[in-house]
Amino acid sequence: MINRQLEMIYILMNKGTVTAEELAAHFEVSARTIYRDVESLSMAGIPIYAGRGKGGGIRLMERFILDKMLLSAEEQRGILAALASLRETGAAGEEKTLEKLETFFRTKTRDWVAIDFSDWSGRRGELFGQIKEAILNRHVLEFDYFGQYGDMSHRQAEPVQLLFKEYTWYVRAWCRARGAMRLFKVLRMKRVKVLEEVFETEERHREEELPGTQGKMAETDAAADRPEKSGKQQKAPETDSVFTEITLRIDKKEAYRIYDRFEEDEIAVLPQGDFEIRFGCSVDDWVYGLILSFGPSAKVISPEWMRRELAERIRQMAQAYDT
Repeated sequence: MINRQLEMIYILMNKGTVTAEELAAHFEVSARTIYRDVESLSMAGIPIYAGRGKGGGIRLMERFILDKMLLSAEEQRGILAALASLRETGAAGEEKTLEKLETFFRTKTRDWVAIDFSDWSGRRGELFGQIKEAILNRHVLEFDYFGQYGDMSHRQAEPVQLLFKEYTWYVRAWCRARGAMRLFKVLRMKRVKVLEEVFETEERHREEELPGTQGKMAETDAAADRPEKSGKQQKAPETDSVFTEITLRIDKKEAYRIYDRFEEDEIAVLPQGDFEIRFGCSVDDWVYGLILSFGPSAKVISPEWMRRELAERIRQMAQAYDT
């Protein structure tokens, strides 16, 4: 009954005046039931009334929703903009909700953002559809995954969130093989299947926040990358996506690129004019490519394991030109 009465309000706001017979036909009830609904809504404080005779019908007092809603015009625009953004992600039911709120607020939203999950070829659209289905319906994902060094492993994971960070998409999920929350780069997920198995929402899915925040995951992974006081040689962490604190030294001649790529609080200008950059990110091929794009102007200061990895990549590149 409540759903019918709410939909009745929406119909009246959209159409203005509607006869009891039209509403009765729409809801497949009697006209008497419609009049009882009108009485119930009126007693609940909704300014609804029914007119008799020619030109009569059921209607709402003009603009009553705006009088009732304690929202400013700016707040209404913000809600509509947020729903428009949600619609771009393909969220279920967002279009009808947006239409209803546009009617309630007596305004139209602006499509200020557009998101296309597929690549230019259109082949990856299906993959994002699978990920969306698994997250919303809590289905286990099964896939082959390529690590940052090209090694492939078979995984089952409980997906929690699709994340866009540093120019690429990740799936945040509980990895059953690792027994921990992990970030999987979407482009490295191959032969993805949505299993019938449904997982329960566990506390473990919420106990670690996203990299780059002040949460437990950021603290744990960053701590793993700090040099040990014992002086032992560090090893590259064997995880799927590791949040790492990186320090770079970059020549002053690259200044035009520095402020395009890094935030002000990540940049320190040294006495001789060169730059020291401290930033955090998930280490993968994209990060190595970024550093190498500066050529001899950039040098990794820490972590040590990353210095060694980068030196090895440079050595292999040089060998490729020796043959």
